[in-house]
Amino acid sequence: MYRRYAQHRMDGSTQGSMVLLTRLNRLVYRYATEEALGMRLKQFAVLSVLRELGAIAQQALGEQMHVDPNNLVLLLNDSEASGWVERRRDPTDRRRHIVVLTEAGERALNRAEDAIEDVEDQVLGPLSADERATLRRLLQKAAAADRATAPA
Repeated sequence: MYRRYAQHRMDGSTQGSMVLLTRLNRLVYRYATEEALGMRLKQFAVLSVLRELGAIAQQALGEQMHVDPNNLVLLLNDSEASGWVERRRDPTDRRRHIVVLTEAGERALNRAEDAIEDVEDQVLGPLSADERATLRRLLQKAAAADRATAPA
């Protein structure tokens, strides 16, 4: 097993991509504080997904974000209390909730995006603009593959 894993590291580094991604993730969480963003990073992620996908069933949102239902409810409770999202009953199935980004949520997300640029500069500072664009494309490609296999 080690040999197969080691072959994926063609650059001769001692750490694989997953270890490096984990390290970068920890740096993001260190710098993307609630004070910096005006919200928790997980709330930022929810609002970003809602902007991208539009109104979405609560269960589908949890699946898209890989968040278990209980944690998603807590996250949405806080976001709803802040006025950033609304949960509405699905008119076709009253048991389901549709999650919608509010205008206040859009404004909060815009402010947080300004702050997240500073976080990106702190975490990805050593990369050139072209390298950052390449990294973004590769991460989008990996995330798109996940979305293609996620349950509807």
